[in-house]
Amino acid sequence: MGKSTMKTKLKPGHKSAFERFAYWVTKAAGSSYAFITAFGIIIIWLLSGPIFGFSDTWQLIINTGTTIITFLMVFLIQKSQNRDSRIFQLKLNELISSHEGASNRLLQIDDLSEEELETLVKFYVILAKRAKQDA
Repeated sequence: MGKSTMKTKLKPGHKSAFERFAYWVTKAAGSSYAFITAFGIIIIWLLSGPIFGFSDTWQLIINTGTTIITFLMVFLIQKSQNRDSRIFQLKLNELISSHEGASNRLLQIDDLSEEELETLVKFYVILAKRAKQDA
């Protein structure tokens, strides 16, 4: 295909409030401060055990809190992963389409079934073995 045919400049989109919130939470959750805060909460919870007599309510507080946070974070992390994966795929597609000697056959590879993907993997394994033998 040769050089990229996309001539228009892409303008950054306006992110929704949820997009901005999700980005902020995933960035904050992956920080050292988040780990230190979580670790601190666990230490405070452990130290408060004797005060509350290690009661069922004392245990329920940490269990409920961590369950709720984990439940919500699963969806935010998955959203972030889906976005990153899409961005990565688009960048790869651009590199493939702009390289003169590259085949464009795999640009829509994400539409293939698992069986078709496995067939392609086997093909490229054979191709790599042949290239190694030729070298």
